[in-house]
Amino acid sequence: MVDPRQAAAPTRALDPSSLLALVPQSSPFRFVDEILDVDENHIVGRYTFRDDEFFYAGHFPAKPITPGVILVETMAQIGLVALGLYLAAESPDIDEQNLLVWFTEADVEFTGIVGPGDQVTVRAEKIYFRKLKLKVSAEMTLADGTVVCAGELAGVGSKP
Repeated sequence: MVDPRQAAAPTRALDPSSLLALVPQSSPFRFVDEILDVDENHIVGRYTFRDDEFFYAGHFPAKPITPGVILVETMAQIGLVALGLYLAAESPDIDEQNLLVWFTEADVEFTGIVGPGDQVTVRAEKIYFRKLKLKVSAEMTLADGTVVCAGELAGVGSKP
């Protein structure tokens, strides 16, 4: 007989659209259009960089290129914030509705360029999640499969 004190607590797993609604960033600093797949070990999300993104006017006027810091932010919003919120929802003692998740560490290598109109897909695999700390291995690809950047990101959740 199973001891009821050791039974797994019920989870509140979020579907991709519910999870997307919880991502706190908003325009013009939200870089996630959709969550394609998510579970306790990974997440896949997508974003299309619009021609009128605020940073293209100055980076660079003659040849607009998405700044690397924006690419890292895109990976963080999908791979840390969204996955962190999903994992929090699975924990019975964490209220994902009132949780802020931000990234604290990034070790990313850039191997490609993203420009206006490019659609990117971010895939992140959980390395660990404990005590509201999350570390992932993430990769960003263009629609044709070209890897743009990859590396490890870490973040932490806290109550506002």
